[in-house]
Amino acid sequence: MSRAAGGECRKEAAGWEGEDGQCDSGIESLRSLPGGRETPATATEVSPAAETLAETAAAEERLDSSYGSGALPESLPGLPAACRPEEPPPPEGLSRQQLEALTYLSEDGDTLVHLAIIHCVPAVALCCIAQLPREVLEIQNDLFQTPLHLAVYLEQPSVIQALIHKGVNPGLQDRNGNTPLHLACEQQRLQCAQELLRGTALTGGTALTGGTALTEGTAQPHGHHQDLQLQNWQGLACLHISTLKGNIPMMSLLLESGANIDVREGTSGKTPLHLAVECHNRRAVQFLLRNGAYVDAQMYNGCTPLHLAVGRKDAAIAAILSHSGADTLLRNMENETAQDLADGNDDLLALLPFDDLKISGKPVVCSE
Repeated sequence: MSRAAGGECRKEAAGWEGEDGQCDSGIESLRSLPGGRETPATATEVSPAAETLAETAAAEERLDSSYGSGALPESLPGLPAACRPEEPPPPEGLSRQQLEALTYLSEDGDTLVHLAIIHCVPAVALCCIAQLPREVLEIQNDLFQTPLHLAVYLEQPSVIQALIHKGVNPGLQDRNGNTPLHLACEQQRLQCAQELLRGTALTGGTALTGGTALTEGTAQPHGHHQDLQLQNWQGLACLHISTLKGNIPMMSLLLESGANIDVREGTSGKTPLHLAVECHNRRAVQFLLRNGAYVDAQMYNGCTPLHLAVGRKDAAIAAILSHSGADTLLRNMENETAQDLADGNDDLLALLPFDDLKISGKPVVCSE
């Protein structure tokens, strides 16, 4: 995170800027709002007919489709008062000009809330959140980021709390398929994840929100659902990301909130246990096994975590898996067992059955 000249708060990371270097438009790029146009003085007197044509053209010019063009056409002259369209009043305490300012949309698709978060002015963001309807707070910019994505990325938990309380959808995905919770796991923002998951912690398999039971720990207030198994465009669920990061507290939070401990990633079918083995992370392997991970889960190619541990010559993790009851005789799609992969490695072979002989379904282990 660095604060650039002019007081802008920015952060460089993969996916933060657009493909052509596009980024937020910045506070400096605020375009003038509708209204307050100066009418050029005319040197000659204009006839009434010309004035009528000019007024008609001006009215047509105002009817653009931009988000901030909230102006309504003027009442037609000559109609009874009861037939004239009435302009809806702005929200209580706001003038129409203030409402137009709050619903400003930049050339990069950023609302005023996006910009307040980007430039690290949470007080302004909170003020806008209090005044704006939920639909405006869910607007995605050109990078498909909602204000909630940016609040997680720039670690502004108070803004996250306000947005969740307002009922925004936490499951909207950015251009990489990441939800705000995916970003919290990627950036290892535990406090942000706690705000996103508040009210979804499991109690005996049921989540509680304000004393109300919620099924499977996925329901959120205001009718939105936090799908903890949702994958980004790389096929990764939140538990996969936190496992790859080796973040045990984040993994624990996700499991308490109802994440599936054996969720498969979308490209090769690896579970979090497979990923922990690949990362040679003994603590993560032990944590997952203690919390009920299936030790013999198979990838799409049939490999178990033990296949991966033996293939990577990681005797310590292979021992943990074997002592947790891993089946050493399961075969992958290439018809290989873990013992086949351990051929020639005495340290690994000492952990595995002597041969494929089984008695009552149990492998026979050679005793010294």
